[in-house]
Amino acid sequence: MKAVFFDFVGTLITKAGENITHQNIVKEILRRAGRTDLDYVKLWEEYEAESSAMFKELAGKPYVKIKDVDTKAMQKIAKRYGFTLPEDFWKISIAMHERYGELFPEVIETLKTLRRLGLHVGIITDSDNDYIEAHLKALGIYDLFDSITTSEDAGFYKPHERPFRLALEKADVEASEALYVGDNPLKDCVGAKNVGMMSVLFDPEASKREFWKNCDFVISNLSEIIDIVKGLNDG
Repeated sequence: MKAVFFDFVGTLITKAGENITHQNIVKEILRRAGRTDLDYVKLWEEYEAESSAMFKELAGKPYVKIKDVDTKAMQKIAKRYGFTLPEDFWKISIAMHERYGELFPEVIETLKTLRRLGLHVGIITDSDNDYIEAHLKALGIYDLFDSITTSEDAGFYKPHERPFRLALEKADVEASEALYVGDNPLKDCVGAKNVGMMSVLFDPEASKREFWKNCDFVISNLSEIIDIVKGLNDG
């Protein structure tokens, strides 16, 4: 193996941290609108349902800005409850992600170890470029990656092959020389394997057993990647 690529949300950063982030986005929007009468948790749940449904429809399809999708989802909530969405909604969103994003505890040491082993360490993520750059810098891990490949760069969302192939081009490695680590067995494992990369499912709670067959490896802690890489290279 010469390269290891990672998904971002749910793989490097926790879903719990994302939930807190999105709740604070809704809370700030309601504060701006003067709507302290509304339950921000209830609106957050509705916002998550709207945005999740939209993103599910985008899997494997040509890229559209996540900024626009998120804004449209939140506009539906604003219209439903009779308030106006701030014009700087996306700036609010990025600022909250910078403030509340939470890494899995083993991320930094795992990335540093992989780099010490001489591997190319990259990200392949469904993301807008401004979001991922700001978030990685706020988390203090931007400089731990040799390459960052987004759906905005590739023009398609995972599991389309283009994000994976573009990442391989940036790393100048063959698909057979690379691992991809993600928490979504259908988008991450299937997408990686379709281009010839080895796939690793990060499933810390073992909640996706029915999909394990789609992946080459399943791990519960990101540090296990180190042993996988060493084992493949020693073999």
